[in-house]
Amino acid sequence: MSKKSVALLALFFVVPLIVYLLWPSDEARIRTLFREGASAIEARNIDDVMSEVSFNYRDEHGLSYLYLKKLMERAFKEVKDIDVDYDIKRIDIRGDNATADVDVRVVATRGAEAGYILGDSAGPLHITFSLDKERTEWLITKTEGLPRMF
Repeated sequence: MSKKSVALLALFFVVPLIVYLLWPSDEARIRTLFREGASAIEARNIDDVMSEVSFNYRDEHGLSYLYLKKLMERAFKEVKDIDVDYDIKRIDIRGDNATADVDVRVVATRGAEAGYILGDSAGPLHITFSLDKERTEWLITKTEGLPRMF
């Protein structure tokens, strides 16, 4: 067998193996979504926050993607020094759908006063996120457990 044939065979077997081993799992992608979303909220970057949300978003309060975006824009104008603390309790993936149970505390400053926006000193707020896999990325399609904030 020539060196060219061996290199070609290695290429066909090694490259797919490397891609398989280095490609992040669905659970890792969902964890990344929450990490990036929390960082975007702390930075008050509405575009990065909304990039984690599906255009098909609907929640128990009847909020859609556009209405949620407007609420977030208004909230970012009113508060500063946002600190998001979250703990992912469970991720359940079933095909192209997933749910994530997350405990959340959000502290922010409004005017001269700092306080809890979500959760409190006694405990975090438990939120269940529904996610759909759209193409190769996971996006939030629904939340359950958020207080009515409008």
